[in-house]
Amino acid sequence: MNTAYLALGSNIEPRIDYLEQAINRLNTEDNIEVVRKSSIYETEPVGYTNQEQFLNMVVEVKTSKQPLELLETCQHIEKTLGRIREIKWGPRTVDLDILLYNQESIKMEQLEVPHPRMHERAFVLIPLAELHNRIVIPTRNKSVSEILEATSSQDKEGVVKWVQKLGEDE
Repeated sequence: MNTAYLALGSNIEPRIDYLEQAINRLNTEDNIEVVRKSSIYETEPVGYTNQEQFLNMVVEVKTSKQPLELLETCQHIEKTLGRIREIKWGPRTVDLDILLYNQESIKMEQLEVPHPRMHERAFVLIPLAELHNRIVIPTRNKSVSEILEATSSQDKEGVVKWVQKLGEDE
């Protein structure tokens, strides 16, 4: 079995429902098992900033799927949950990105693993560190905790553990 880490994000209401549905769909797929989930973090948008805040998390999966098959599954889940790609880095019901696949470096037209910008994104590094802070990012030859340590405090401050409030319509 292969080990992969997937980043999940949503900023269209009901954000938490989209994350939960994506995890449920991953678990009902043949040859994929979600084995661990990080906490959920609320974060400011990156890139295109004129949009609502995101809920972000990372899941660890065990899978016998090859990287492109896993990508196809992630994109299918996004599509079935209403993801529309209109604006680069724009609002989305759900986003599933393959961060790591074993300790492989993969560079294809459709897929690059490790995710090419993960080392720049505290909203990915913080939940990934929660699951496995010593895992080495092959293209950086540094552990997640080392990369996170070098991340600016300003970037890290924008990643806040999310707790659903009683009666909140998420």
